[in-house]
Amino acid sequence: MAGTNRRAAQPSGRSRSRVAATPKRPRRFFDYPRHGLHGLHRWLPSWRFLLGGFLTVCFLGLGAVVAAYALTSIPDPAKDTATQASTVYFANNADGTRGTAMGTFAVQRREIVDFATLPAHVGNAVVAGEDRTFWDNSGVSITGTGRALLNNLRGGSLQGGSTLTQQYAHRYYATRSTRADYVGKFKEAILAIKIARDQDKKVVLGNYLNTIYFGRDSYGIQVAARSFFGVDAKDLTLSQSAVLAGIIPSPNNWDPAKSPDKAQAKWKIVLDAMLTDKAITQAEHDDAVQKGMPATVEYKVAETYQGVNGYILQRVRTELTATGAFTDDTIDGGGLTIITTIEKPVQDEAVRAVGGLLDGTLAGAQPSPQLKVALVSIRPKTGAIVSMYGGPDPLTDAVNRVTLDAVQAGSTFKPFALIAALQQGVPLTTRFNGNTPQKFGDWSVHNFEPTQFGSIDLVTATAQSVNTVYAQLNLKIGPDKTAGAASQAGVTTTPDPNRANVLGTDAVHPLDMASAYATIAAQGTYSTPFIVSEVRYLKDDSVAYKGEKVHEQRFAADVMADTTFAMQQVVQSGSGKQWVKPLGRPIAGKTGTSETNQSAWFVGFTPEISTAVALSQAGGASGHDQVPIDTFGKPGSKPNSITGGTWPAALWASYMKPVLAMAPYATQTPFPARANVGGAPTATSIPTPTQTPTDTAAPVVTPAPVTQIAVPTGLEGKLLSDAEAAVLNAGLQPAVTKESSATVPAGKVVRVDPAAGAMLAPQGTVTLVVSTGPPPVATPTPTVAATPSATPTVAPAA
Repeated sequence: MAGTNRRAAQPSGRSRSRVAATPKRPRRFFDYPRHGLHGLHRWLPSWRFLLGGFLTVCFLGLGAVVAAYALTSIPDPAKDTATQASTVYFANNADGTRGTAMGTFAVQRREIVDFATLPAHVGNAVVAGEDRTFWDNSGVSITGTGRALLNNLRGGSLQGGSTLTQQYAHRYYATRSTRADYVGKFKEAILAIKIARDQDKKVVLGNYLNTIYFGRDSYGIQVAARSFFGVDAKDLTLSQSAVLAGIIPSPNNWDPAKSPDKAQAKWKIVLDAMLTDKAITQAEHDDAVQKGMPATVEYKVAETYQGVNGYILQRVRTELTATGAFTDDTIDGGGLTIITTIEKPVQDEAVRAVGGLLDGTLAGAQPSPQLKVALVSIRPKTGAIVSMYGGPDPLTDAVNRVTLDAVQAGSTFKPFALIAALQQGVPLTTRFNGNTPQKFGDWSVHNFEPTQFGSIDLVTATAQSVNTVYAQLNLKIGPDKTAGAASQAGVTTTPDPNRANVLGTDAVHPLDMASAYATIAAQGTYSTPFIVSEVRYLKDDSVAYKGEKVHEQRFAADVMADTTFAMQQVVQSGSGKQWVKPLGRPIAGKTGTSETNQSAWFVGFTPEISTAVALSQAGGASGHDQVPIDTFGKPGSKPNSITGGTWPAALWASYMKPVLAMAPYATQTPFPARANVGGAPTATSIPTPTQTPTDTAAPVVTPAPVTQIAVPTGLEGKLLSDAEAAVLNAGLQPAVTKESSATVPAGKVVRVDPAAGAMLAPQGTVTLVVSTGPPPVATPTPTVAATPSATPTVAPAA
């Protein structure tokens, strides 16, 4: 039949002979369509063809896998897997060592830990939750991959069938070219096989634990342990480890604080899997289940620069990048331990005291919402900034009122004129006309209050902040000398050498004023203010940076003694008496108020601490201009306005009272006695107030600083690397010698030459004598005796 697919019947007889005589068609290598068949079978491939094709594809696929494996090399880890957060710490106010954490700088909040330090149940919990065949598989799971492929072909949600090693390959070695399709998964699987053959399983698991995201902005097991349970990873319990392992697939959604039911279900699954896999005993499993899923600590989303501490963290970053030794990348991902000079108990008092002013507790009434407060304290002997209130929150007010804002100094500038006068031999006993108003050429000067003081000396003029006396003094010595003294003391803005600068026409930073007064407190030694005490590398705890800078003797001690004496009278009998004197401590300081009440100051110090408080108010058309401070409460000044002796002095006292009870500020070191620079008075009668500045003022002559540097203290007992860093940071050069020591461990400094505190020229040499360990024990050498009575003599060890 025409439609049959069967082969034609073989002919017989003569027909068969004719067929046999027909030449054979040559066999084709690729018999398709199939010869000798008709219809549908002609076009259907034979089983041999199918088998051959299948085997060919298999061999080609296997060859492709082999080639891909051979051509695949393990790349360098992704850049972000090596980044570690840098943690910023408060200082321990007892000795300046590391205190509690203040904040972090991070690309990803990660702190890498050694897998060997972790309890076994941490890794086993993750294996139980993520890949129970991890310890035995070759990096990929054939069954898992097949199951995922079948699910994907059926149209289910996309699955990868990834083993823990494949996840590790994807996350630890991720690149921009990583693909989420089948090609990408194939490459990932090949890499996983390569990793499984080349790397120890513990290395893989350790790197995985340090890499993965656990939620709560936590990368790696160490930060996760702290974020969820407030402990280090080495202290995680079995039950806590099971919680963290359970949420890995969807950490933000399965956080116990958000989805306790889901988190508990996953926690139980992990514990059961660990029991089945014999990673824990039945007793351990039952005990964990009986106690229930452990509670997590409260988590608050933290902005790096949020709140009062945000200004401190900004200053830390600025100070470190200014050294040139640290970039933003290093700070954010270099794994640094940054110890600041900020002492938390002192900082807490600053925040409390300012809060009391702003909420109305201190004054009995709230100030304008636009009032700006700056408060900062410095240790005079070192320049360390121990507290800083730059504002409530840099996210709402970007200007740090301590370091960036500049407000008119008012009468806090008068001590600089006094210093310059004493340097020229003008004694404190010099008398001037203190009446008001007075006119000096075209310059009219009046006192804040209409008191007629008559003839008064510079001590009284300082205590009562008499403008007319200080105007005369400034004209006598030259305004340029006042400006020069301010710069030498620590004012970093450029003071204007105009005749009114003594009355505080210049805008200055509160940090500068605290620093300048600290120079007076340190009897003329200037120390650069700094907020970073020390930086160490997290990986090995080695010192990366020391913050303390060079100290310079910029003023004579007798000039500082007389300046301090006059400034003490401000507190004892002058404009700072009402609030500061009741503290009952020797305190020197100065109030300051600008001409139009746009600023009000109190800056004061003891030998141990210098503190500046400055108030100003924003307003005007832009909302950021400085405007007169609105009166609030009952300041008690005449006229009824905000002056330095009112709420600034009250805030200073509110803050300093508890601080002065803390070590080391509780120590009542006496100020030096009055030195009486210049001897007898240079004027005993009231001068005629007609003096005017000349147009040809002499050029500024700034006393050359004594360029000597003190050998750092506390070097003995330090590791050599730490001591060398301290010497270099001081501007000196270390030299090393070695000797044995019975008391000092090897590698640590035995003594320093010259001794701590000795003054050297810049780049002078400090010899560090380093211990090599205990001296060798002398062993007597046997000697053949010439006679029985001869005895070997052993010299005593040196």
